[in-house]
Order: sequence, then C-alpha cells, then structure tokens
Amino acid sequence: MTEQPHDRRTPLPSTVAAWLVLGVAPTERVPWWAAQWLADGHDGQALRELAGLNGHDPRAVTDLLPDALADMGLTLPTTAVAAANEAFRELAEMCLSGGAGERWVAQQVEEIVRRTDYNDGVIDLPLGQLYGTEDAWQGGWGPPIEELRATVRACCAAQLHATKS
Repeated sequence: MTEQPHDRRTPLPSTVAAWLVLGVAPTERVPWWAAQWLADGHDGQALRELAGLNGHDPRAVTDLLPDALADMGLTLPTTAVAAANEAFRELAEMCLSGGAGERWVAQQVEEIVRRTDYNDGVIDLPLGQLYGTEDAWQGGWGPPIEELRATVRACCAAQLHATKS
C-alpha cells in the first residue's frame, strides 16, 4: 500500500490550474478549495458556482475551473513544463514540510511524467529527475530505502531552489 499525503492545506489556485492542465486535479476536492478561496477574499461568478458544486461531477468541475481561475486573475499554464514545474513545486513543499512521504512524491512524479508523454523538459526539472525511482522502490532492486528517501528530499530542495530563482 502506498502512503498518502498528510498535508490537507488548501493548495494555491495556480497549483490547481497546473493540476488541471496535467489531468491530475482531484475534482472531488476542487469545490471545497473554491469555497476556501472565496473565504480568503477572492470572488467571481464562476468561483461561487464552483464552490457550490459537490464534486461528484468531474466534468462540471473541469468546465467551471478555468473561468473560476480567471475570476482570480489566473490563466492555465500554456505548456506541460510550466504546469509540471508548478505541480513539482507543490510536491516539494509538501514533502519537505512533512506533509507527504518521499515514496508518494516519487509516485506523483511518475504520474506527471507519464501524463506529459515523457516530455524531456518535464524530466529535466529537478523533481523530474526522479522518474524511474518508483520502479526501483517498488522492485526492491535499487538503492536502499533510506538512500531513495534522501534522493527525493534532495530533488525537492533543488526544485524549490530552482522555482525561486
């Protein structure tokens, strides 16, 4: 069984925009986040409508989300690399703050790399360098687990450093 993240904070709207582009947005949770964004002072017709959904209709959420993001002055990332960079920033923060385990982060990186059709630019990002780590972890043929964990944490630190530059 894979470990799940412990971080339950509301993600930034820019992160959810990236997840939408990557096809990994947990649509069942987006309406709750929209309500949180409203409580944080954002407003707009689409954002209010999104907050009123129950999340059981993924299509309704994905149809409204771009307009709700526009209500907050955001647009969707235009490239897979830009979307992955934002998603990886969030993963790195979650991992280094103790909100998500290293193996879960490696699994999420694998999913994002697959969803971007193994885009070289995505793989070249600091967290993208983890592509293949989950196979080693699962198969037991790679480095020791503690070394894998250290590698993930080092890549997370590098991702945050690159994002701030």
